[in-house]
Amino acid sequence: MKVVAFVVSMGIFVGSFLLFGYAFAVDQGWNYLLFSLGLVAISVSLAIPFHLLDKLD
Repeated sequence: MKVVAFVVSMGIFVGSFLLFGYAFAVDQGWNYLLFSLGLVAISVSLAIPFHLLDKLD
């Protein structure tokens, strides 16, 4: 079960970099939203191994 949580966490982590990159390539109205979603995604991807993996044992 820890492997699945790691793969999901890594996928969200890599996806957050995509959101950061696309934030500079879109129109003016969407860049703040995409950058904020990237910050939220990276926070969630780090919260999974730090807080949830102990409970999955």
